Amino acid sequence: MQKRTKLWIAAGAAVAVLAIGTGVGIAASGDNDPPLTGSELERATAAALEHVGSGTVIETEVGDGGAAYGVEVQLENGSVVEVNLNADFKVIGSEADDDASDGSEAGDTGD
Repeated sequence: MQKRTKLWIAAGAAVAVLAIGTGVGIAASGDNDPPLTGSELERATAAALEHVGSGTVIETEVGDGGAAYGVEVQLENGSVVEVNLNADFKVIGSEADDDASDGSEAGDTGD
């Protein structure tokens, strides 16, 4: 009986981890656009970081707002920039993310 109880506890913990992991993924994407993976993720990340100089990629997505790819980068000052790329991973625009941590909205970065 004790062995069976341990198995149920382990199974319950595994389900909880999966549920939490899924919630984090949903919260991170914020919409229905799928995140980038594989070589698309690598190429889009490299192009976005080259464009902004440095920072941390916090979200990627396929097909956002007329762009083939969207990459959100948090800069060292805490602000977030969304970099839009075409299908060839060329920057077609960037703008401050309207979900900035301080609640402010900023306009286009001039691209």
